[in-house]
Amino acid sequence: MKRGIVISFVALMALAITVLAGCGSSVTEKTPAAPVAKAYSDPTMATDAATLKASLGKAGTVIIDARSASAFSAGHIPGAINAVWQSFATVGTGVPGDANWGVLKTAAEIGIALGNLGIDASTEVIVYADAPGGWGEDGRILWMLRMAGVTKSKLLNGGLNGWKAAGYGLTTAATPAPAPTTLSIASFTGDYVVEKAWILANMAGSDVKIIDARDPEEFAGAVKYGEKRGGHLPGAINMPFNTALYTNNPANPGIIKSQDELEALFTAAGIKKTDTIVSYCTKGIRSGLMTMILRMAGYSKAVNYDASFYEWAGDATLPVQ
Repeated sequence: MKRGIVISFVALMALAITVLAGCGSSVTEKTPAAPVAKAYSDPTMATDAATLKASLGKAGTVIIDARSASAFSAGHIPGAINAVWQSFATVGTGVPGDANWGVLKTAAEIGIALGNLGIDASTEVIVYADAPGGWGEDGRILWMLRMAGVTKSKLLNGGLNGWKAAGYGLTTAATPAPAPTTLSIASFTGDYVVEKAWILANMAGSDVKIIDARDPEEFAGAVKYGEKRGGHLPGAINMPFNTALYTNNPANPGIIKSQDELEALFTAAGIKKTDTIVSYCTKGIRSGLMTMILRMAGYSKAVNYDASFYEWAGDATLPVQ
């Protein structure tokens, strides 16, 4: 009798251990996977460091370092060529505040300039700068490339900081001049840019939003760069580009915010994807980047006020707040 009780007890314990082990296994198997980040609405606008690394030396690919010549000379991604925004803009005559100072050159002139860099309509162009530092020069160049019909152009997400954070090195070696090609641009793609007359006529519309991509001090009236007046366009929303668009994670600060984060940012500001969104800064550089990130996130009616606050403040007939 006692022997039977012992055997039954041992069997019961074995069964309990089996059940518990099965439960533990079941819990492990049902642990939910980490959520997958939502893709950008237009993922063609950016690439990552690993993809760029794999493209080095690839025929039909041009890498543009949009930083200053001195920064480029101090160290750049192997194979990159240096091209600053000023070389594509009307900065040769006049001064900031003059009508059309510093705006994009004509379509014909841009076609020649890009052709001299080895870029045609089929070229893959990857642009980088010092995100989140600098002025968003990479975004300005991307804005120009898309206007010029170079549809395979994109940003390096993370910029030069992202490249280094991935463990990739820089070089100070001169990059051989690219073989010139032909890029004929009959006209720019018109839905990337807006002028002051349009803004003045439409800024009161409920479906028009204006983003000021400058820092809060400039928005509040500080004159830092020779503007004729301080302040901002009436009704503008202040979104400093370097804090609004990037994660600013210390390990890799130039990574662009996720699709969800960007949508949350713009929604909180009252901006909808059906709105026409006019971005401006001092000279259309920071706002060029803002425009392209908006478009990457699905705000397809985002436009850049190229002449920006230099022009607006320089025209005494235009209102400022």
